[in-house]
Amino acid sequence: MGGGATVLPAFEYRGTWIPILNVTVQGSAKATLEMLDKVEPPTIPEGYAMSVAFHCLLDLVRGITTMIEGELGEAETVIQTSTEATSLPAQSSEQDLQSLSDQSEKELVNRAVWEEMVNACWCGLLAALSLLLDASTDEAATENILRAELTMAALCGRLGLVTSRDAFITAICKGSLPPHYALTVLNSPTAALSSKSYSIQGQNVQMISPSSESHQQVVAVGQPLALQPQGTVMLTSKNIQCMRTLLNLAHFHGAVLGTSWQLVLATLQHLVWVLGLKPSVGGALKPGRAVEGPSTVLTTAVMTDLPSISSMISKLFENSQYLDDVSLHHLINALCSLSLEAMDMAYGNNKEPSLFAVAKLLETGLVNMRRIEILWRPLTGHLLEVCQHPNSRMREWGAEALTCLIKVGLTFRHNPPLSQNQRLQLLLLNPLKELSNISHPDIRIKQLECVLQILQSQGDSLGPGWPLVLGVMGAIQSDQGESLIRTAFQCLQLVVTDFLPTMPCTCLQIVVEVAGSFGLHNQELNISLTSIGLLWNISDYFFQRGEIIEKELNKEEAMLQKQAEEKGVMLNRPFHPASPFDCLWLCLYAKLGELCVDPRPAVRKSAGQTLFSTIGAHGTLLQHSTWHTVIWKVLFHLLDRVRESSTTADKEKIESGGGNILIHHSRDTAEKQWAETWVLTLAGVARIFNTRRYLLQPLGDFSQAWDVLLDHIQSAALSKNSEVSLAALKSFQEILQIVSPIRDSEKPETPPAINVSVPLVVGSTATSLGRSFMRTDSIGERIGRYSGSEPPVITDEIEDLNLWWAAWNSWYRIGSESTRPPITCDKLTFIPSQPFLTALIQIFPALYQHIKTGFSMDDLQNLGVILHGAVSVPISSDASPFILPSYTEAVLTSLQEAVLTALDVLQKAICVGSEGMQIMYPAIFDQLLAFVEFSCKPPQYGQLETKHIANAKYNQAEWVALNYVPFAERSLEVVVDLYQKTACHKAVVTEKVLQNIIKTLRIPLSLKYSCPSESTWKLAVSSLLKVLSIGLPVARQHASSGKFDSMWPELANTFEDFLFTKSTPPDNLSIQEFQKNESIDVEVVQLISTEILPYANFIPKEFVGQIMTMLNKGSIHSQSSSFTEAEIDIRMREEFSKVCFETLLQFSFSNKVTTPQEGYISRMALSVLLKRSQDVLHRYIEDERLSGKCPLPRQQVTEIIFVLKAVSTLIDSLKKTQPENVDSSTWAQVIALYPTLVECITCSSSEVCSALKEALVPFKDFMHPPAAKKIHTSVPRHITDQCLVMKGRAERLHRKMAAKIGLPSEYKINNVSYAVCTILS
Repeated sequence: MGGGATVLPAFEYRGTWIPILNVTVQGSAKATLEMLDKVEPPTIPEGYAMSVAFHCLLDLVRGITTMIEGELGEAETVIQTSTEATSLPAQSSEQDLQSLSDQSEKELVNRAVWEEMVNACWCGLLAALSLLLDASTDEAATENILRAELTMAALCGRLGLVTSRDAFITAICKGSLPPHYALTVLNSPTAALSSKSYSIQGQNVQMISPSSESHQQVVAVGQPLALQPQGTVMLTSKNIQCMRTLLNLAHFHGAVLGTSWQLVLATLQHLVWVLGLKPSVGGALKPGRAVEGPSTVLTTAVMTDLPSISSMISKLFENSQYLDDVSLHHLINALCSLSLEAMDMAYGNNKEPSLFAVAKLLETGLVNMRRIEILWRPLTGHLLEVCQHPNSRMREWGAEALTCLIKVGLTFRHNPPLSQNQRLQLLLLNPLKELSNISHPDIRIKQLECVLQILQSQGDSLGPGWPLVLGVMGAIQSDQGESLIRTAFQCLQLVVTDFLPTMPCTCLQIVVEVAGSFGLHNQELNISLTSIGLLWNISDYFFQRGEIIEKELNKEEAMLQKQAEEKGVMLNRPFHPASPFDCLWLCLYAKLGELCVDPRPAVRKSAGQTLFSTIGAHGTLLQHSTWHTVIWKVLFHLLDRVRESSTTADKEKIESGGGNILIHHSRDTAEKQWAETWVLTLAGVARIFNTRRYLLQPLGDFSQAWDVLLDHIQSAALSKNSEVSLAALKSFQEILQIVSPIRDSEKPETPPAINVSVPLVVGSTATSLGRSFMRTDSIGERIGRYSGSEPPVITDEIEDLNLWWAAWNSWYRIGSESTRPPITCDKLTFIPSQPFLTALIQIFPALYQHIKTGFSMDDLQNLGVILHGAVSVPISSDASPFILPSYTEAVLTSLQEAVLTALDVLQKAICVGSEGMQIMYPAIFDQLLAFVEFSCKPPQYGQLETKHIANAKYNQAEWVALNYVPFAERSLEVVVDLYQKTACHKAVVTEKVLQNIIKTLRIPLSLKYSCPSESTWKLAVSSLLKVLSIGLPVARQHASSGKFDSMWPELANTFEDFLFTKSTPPDNLSIQEFQKNESIDVEVVQLISTEILPYANFIPKEFVGQIMTMLNKGSIHSQSSSFTEAEIDIRMREEFSKVCFETLLQFSFSNKVTTPQEGYISRMALSVLLKRSQDVLHRYIEDERLSGKCPLPRQQVTEIIFVLKAVSTLIDSLKKTQPENVDSSTWAQVIALYPTLVECITCSSSEVCSALKEALVPFKDFMHPPAAKKIHTSVPRHITDQCLVMKGRAERLHRKMAAKIGLPSEYKINNVSYAVCTILS
């Protein structure tokens, strides 16, 4: 027939076309046989023979299968019955059993016959059917052929004939694929039978592969599933028809397919690929667009059939739930093999892989959830391999399938439920944990999203699965990306927030470790900080449910201990042998300790605060013995690491903190940032030692722990970082302020060393201030006793002197090292700051309270060295505006206040101490007097060059010396006050303290106006007066002992240097100020007149002679000539000279002279005084005469005025003295002054005239007429001569003066006569 236009059903093979007739085989045969008697052969249509043969072939297949399957069904029923009978032997008789046995033997015989029948015909049938299938152009014929092949494949499968089964299935598979399709699985050894020859009755036959010559309608064009696809392939309607048959085969006869599943599924995978079906949610296939290459082209008919094909494929796998376990495993293995092939093809390229196998593994797993245990390991094991594939699309679906199976498995209603089947739950969750071994971020994201969904849906019922879930979160590494870490942390937050009460207590330690691990991640700072907050929340949870947690952990511990004993091994866990509950706390502390040394400053700070807050708030829950571990393995270990990191930190400046964040200059290097951590850690440890000492004290190695803590404080205090060193001293202060438990009943009944509320323990529970749990061991009971009415019994160990002496030694080493002046001075020289030194000195009073009973003189001297060194340290010019007041303010710095406070504590302790302690008084005085000298001699700190604060400008001087004047003056006040209390003490007398005070005060007194501060010498004077008023009576009492002999010369020199100072007053000194200063000088002279001269008998003669000489000098002393005329009367220290005169004369004449030495001194003083006055007057008269009208120098005028006033004062003093105390020679010298005074009347200076008038007036008392007889006998000749001379001078002078002022001559004569008469009389 030409063309291809015929629509008749036919077979077409290699160009031969044979129609298929629709005839009945039986009828046709009969008609032909009846025509045998005819002469002409009947007309037989074309293809009649072929059609008859075709139908015979189909009938043969139908007959064989019908017969065998019928008998096979009966046999299977018998076998099932026998199986049930053997399972119930009590209900079976021996006869029944024998009958069943016979039937089984018969079945075996029959089975052998059936297998032989099939083996005899299957090769020919397969060859014929394969050829017919290839040649068929009719859909009905094709369907019949496929049904025959399906029937034979199923029959062979039921009989267990693997080779024949696979051969028929291969034929169907080849028919489903395009011609010459390179299908690896069909050319593999398992399918080689499909292409080899078979012998049928001595003739070789070969199974025919589909040819490309068929003229079937093309319904789909797509790409082949190959490593390197070449072009496109076409699917015909016959291929689709074969595909449906293949699906039916698998659908209805899947239980007998066995290893043939590989062939079936491989074929389906390729067909699905060519048709462009893609997996969707749950593993179902849906039409999709080709990702690469030309798009798949489908006809409308196929497009319409695609949903049904997809549905058939899905139902195929849904029906796997009805397969027996063995068949299911065959199915799973086949899918895994297909998936491995797809994975191999996807290696090395990013092309779209075939996801058929993975999607169907998911679908198979979902529908077989009731017996998930038998397929879970191979299923998830392969999916885990898929998740590691380098192709992202392949990985994505592997993770999707695995996580979907896990989620559904956990929510499925198993029998028994998961809560009663822990093994199954662990089995389901284990693949989730195995995903942690995969490094691909997309897989880990899928994993964590799955965990989050599990927590949200099944978190309350995870039970023993918690370790696996927590392990997934904890497996996240810092290098795995920010989004991954954030998702994992979100899971952890959910756990800590909602699920801590529902998880087993044995998992709490894992939660702590996971939270700690997130703190160490360096991708996201906020996550690290938030994880530290989670640790704090976890600790609160431990505290609130402590009793429940402890019971559960103890129960678990007992079980593990029993198991370990049975195995003969030791129970190994962290922090053994602490109790399980304490181990939980120790694990928390250890994790926080790790975070305290994180490279990021913010994390370290937050972790440190949390660690010490946690220990402070909840530390009482720990058993007593556990504190040993806390101290040595947590706190000290942390201190060691922080110290090491701080000392080795980089000093290079950090420009910014990331992004646009600026860093403060105090934190702009790693060293400074670590310094903050060191500060926080040391302060926290010290606080724990302070507040928890009642717990730590009974530990056997508390003294060693104390030494270690002191060593850390010492090393930190000697650090070159000022922040660290200052904080170390504050920590030192804290541990020294530990208050010993109360001993007397007057104080409150709460323990001062405990900062947290301490409940009263009653039985095994405790209720107090919101605290739900209190350990009832010995420490808890001991704490509880504080709430009772009786004070606790405290051992003497709490006041162990060895601990305090260790603290003293550390303090001394810190002080001596930090205050020792540097050998060389440069820009890098480290000078301790004022706050550091202040804190150092402020520690001493608290420390001294514990060691005062054994405090020796050597210790006091060591203390003095440190105090002296501390106040000598200068300050940086940068810090001076913040530490020093303005120069005009006389206030003490905090350091100076602390130094004086330390000495005050010492002197008060000595005052109430034993006699042995009071020998320290002189050392206290020496130290204070050394400070007094700072007012005039500021201390030098080594070779360091400093500027005085008044001369130092900001940023111009490297170091600035302190203003020591207020400090020295305050020290002097302390000296005076202390001396007033201790002047009579034996040690004070013996060690010549009074002499040392005088010697020290001589320095500012001799400088006087040259002192840095005017207040210094004034305070020194007042202090000297106070000290002498107390000390001189003591000195007189010990006059005979010689202990004060060396003091008197020192005192005399001090008086001399002060009263006749070489320093000149400033030019701007006001008259009022000068008068005040003169009154101070007068006070000194008055002290001499009241406290020294009246007791001359007890005082060395040399000292009295020095005093008299000084008084004599003071009585005629002249000041500088730089004063104005208006100030001259004030500036001459007239009052001082007058007091000196009066004192000198009072001492000389007021009382009887008791010793020749005293009389000699007084006569010598008056003689020198009067002679000097005479000389000054004579020199003035001569100079006045020679100067003419020119005024004399101001200095000389001042001197004569002073002498004239001195003469007036002298005469007044002589009048007041008892007559018998003045000898005649003294009066003669006084009267001899009168003529000289009269000659001075011609002076031109009004000031001199005024002074001369005051000097002449006292002489009137010497001019009254005595008795006549006595005149001639009592007036010596030389006096008469002098009077005559004076008369002549007086006449001349009066004439001149009368002429000057124009008086009448009579008046002149009368006055002259009167004057002459007066003089003569």
